[in-house]
Amino acid sequence: MKKIFLALVILTTSLSSMAQIADSSTREVKLEGAVNFRDLGGYNTTTGKKVKMNVLYRSAALNTLTQKDVEKLTTLNLKYDFDFRGPFEVKTAPDKVPSNTIRISLPAGSETIGDSNYMKNMGTILKSDSFLLSFYTNLTPFKARYTPLFDSLLTNSAMAPILFHCTAGKDRTGIAAALILYALGVDDNTIFEDYEATNYYRRKENAKAIVGMQKMYGIEPQAAAALMGAKKEYIAATFATIRAKYGSIDVYLEKELGLTNQKINQLRALYTH
Repeated sequence: MKKIFLALVILTTSLSSMAQIADSSTREVKLEGAVNFRDLGGYNTTTGKKVKMNVLYRSAALNTLTQKDVEKLTTLNLKYDFDFRGPFEVKTAPDKVPSNTIRISLPAGSETIGDSNYMKNMGTILKSDSFLLSFYTNLTPFKARYTPLFDSLLTNSAMAPILFHCTAGKDRTGIAAALILYALGVDDNTIFEDYEATNYYRRKENAKAIVGMQKMYGIEPQAAAALMGAKKEYIAATFATIRAKYGSIDVYLEKELGLTNQKINQLRALYTH
């Protein structure tokens, strides 16, 4: 039975993202107690440069890191741990990071995730992926959630490694990664492939989650697999919503996140080569 569920998860991974994974296997940071921890670098930009490796990292939850994992992360010299989770998520699953890494909480849009009402309605929420499309197209919390991250990137002249994450490393983290890569000049298709790569890195965890969702909420395996998957349509919907409202992502980045042309050039000077 477990193999069937695993197959369902793997089927949600597009051929394009599998090709990207094969081309970028060195991005994964293998840990015993966390998944989807990977380098955001190595991608080509439209200006003929590459995003630098060993500086920008994205991940899923860090609460189950082993001591060996913490020691491994210590060698990465992570300066900041930007945590997009809400207070209820953090309380039940606090981060484990090296002592010299500064955790910064950015819970905008996640304030009620995991509270009693949220958990009470979880079964209803999970019966359709429409709530995910709503989540990806609700731009309201983006400014408070992502501006501090970009501000830190701009002042990081020493190029100290930075990590950002949520719970699955898919939704809030996926949007952050997409906006960063776009600002650095990476094309949409590559951005979508990086997003979809979560299907590969979380394939075992997603299989377990599908079984759990069926037992706890009576959700059909196919529907659960679709909900757990990182579908290109989600992140594409974010970009489409921004372009429909602001005319372009460039205008959005400047108007809402304060990324003027000068700051975009500064980001590219720092994080591409």
